[in-house]
Amino acid sequence: MKKTIRIGTRDSELAMWQANTVKQALEKLGYQTELVPVKSQGDLVLDKPLYEFGITGIFTKTLDVAMLTNTIDIAVHSMKDVPTALPKGIVEAAVLKRAHTQDILVHKGTDFLNTEGIIATGSLRRKAQWLHKYPNHEVVDLRGNVNTRMQKLEDNEWNGAIFAAAGLERINLKPESYSDLKWMIPAPAQGAMLVVAKEEDEFCRKALSALNHEESEICVHIEREFLRTLEGGCTAPIGALAVIEGDNIHFKGALFSLDGSKKIGTEKTIPVTENEGFGKACAEEVLAAGGAELMKEIKKLINTKG
Repeated sequence: MKKTIRIGTRDSELAMWQANTVKQALEKLGYQTELVPVKSQGDLVLDKPLYEFGITGIFTKTLDVAMLTNTIDIAVHSMKDVPTALPKGIVEAAVLKRAHTQDILVHKGTDFLNTEGIIATGSLRRKAQWLHKYPNHEVVDLRGNVNTRMQKLEDNEWNGAIFAAAGLERINLKPESYSDLKWMIPAPAQGAMLVVAKEEDEFCRKALSALNHEESEICVHIEREFLRTLEGGCTAPIGALAVIEGDNIHFKGALFSLDGSKKIGTEKTIPVTENEGFGKACAEEVLAAGGAELMKEIKKLINTKG
């Protein structure tokens, strides 16, 4: 165990928290580790919505390059940021036990909900679902890491902003004035952390296999299969959540139009033992119910904006 495992991470507070969690877990198993912070293009360019970059995985690409050029050995990601197809030579090595999956609204009072209001988010999924429920509201773009977004909410006249509960909880930023958005379907793999390694690196893959949480892995793979089959990536308003309850898996997924006016969803329960291909089957049901046409519309609109 003499090799030092170099852990690549973005340098935001949340990303560093995630990387340190993996570092501590590996060191507890007797491995030597070192953190290597890397800035991504997604962190550097804050004045463009993510979909305008024209690629998925804007936050993971820099770390992929660092791994393939042997600057780092493994990389830690928020799994919802990771494209469903990994680069050649890089594989999933561990899905850690999932945290809170829910979105929350951080607000300055909720009197506005039944009238007019301004909500901030950089996510097409959150924007579409918010407008689906509150069509009279305005949704403005909000970019940056969690700390930056919280500060922007403070500095602007917005009524609220939408965050993943897990991110705020991990770095103790969850304020008192928030509401749980139980009706909002989270991003596929929200609340889960993924560690990737090089396919050829047996040492790191073996080390990380001890950190894998099987229940979380099953659920996020169903959600990501749903996303991949719908051809979502970061560029379409798609929500998906799989939860294991006893011997069953309950799944809820939906595709929305960009303006939130249309929703095509599905909800199903199957035995855990039958999870193979479940995400794909759910997505195919959505595509057959009008989702294929809606995806074409979404891509057309995004390409026009780009």
